Amino acid sequence: MQLERLISILEMTAIAGRPVSVANLQKATGLPRPTCYRLVQTLTDHQLLDVEEPDSRFVIGERLIRLALLGKSDIDVRRATASTIKQAAIHLGEAAFLARLRNNHVEIIHVETPDDVTKSHIHPGLGNRPLHACSSAKAIAAHAEKELQAEILNGVLTQFTDHTHASPDTLAAEFAAIRACGYAQCNEEISLGIASVAAPVQFGTIGVAFSVGAVAHASHFDHENRKVVGEYLAKLAERVGSAIQLCNVTDI
Repeated sequence: MQLERLISILEMTAIAGRPVSVANLQKATGLPRPTCYRLVQTLTDHQLLDVEEPDSRFVIGERLIRLALLGKSDIDVRRATASTIKQAAIHLGEAAFLARLRNNHVEIIHVETPDDVTKSHIHPGLGNRPLHACSSAKAIAAHAEKELQAEILNGVLTQFTDHTHASPDTLAAEFAAIRACGYAQCNEEISLGIASVAAPVQFGTIGVAFSVGAVAHASHFDHENRKVVGEYLAKLAERVGSAIQLCNVTDI
């Protein structure tokens, strides 16, 4: 009974499509006023509802929205973003990819390649990436909650090449730089001769659960080119984020 009442309040808030008062919710659900106030407070305490000041009206909470975004299947996310990532691959002339955070790991879930088959390109592959030495992972890790960042910095920082940032202080500084410039870089940190750039896909103040990036021969992605590509991907990430939010929008 308690769960059904909590769900009914969430449903009424979502259906309203605008900030609603407790009085509105009480009238819509038919719950006793004291019960409705208590349940709304419970949902607010757990960030499933957020209160908008100064009117004390309520909207669906960021925690619930985050859960909905994280719960979207890889198939739905790939379907929603494939065309945008394909455009990036064609524009850059290099493979472009989408990565997502899952259970404190980051994995590449989709790759698109350029149409020009006469030119070689690097395929990044699919699956998990090291959180300290890959642009796709660092773009997400730099915006992760403090607990996850601490776990990364205090964990094993494998030295894949001489270019890998395996010092906690160096990596912490890099995370700060990523947040400042809006994109992450990997310059031969995992494999010699390979470089990549990735931008975080942000959802307002909810956080970062995805990143979009590109990979190339290090000679193609030199310092200046990585900057240009990073700024391009940062703008592309906004489109990717909108596509992800709109896929199966009725599930949110």
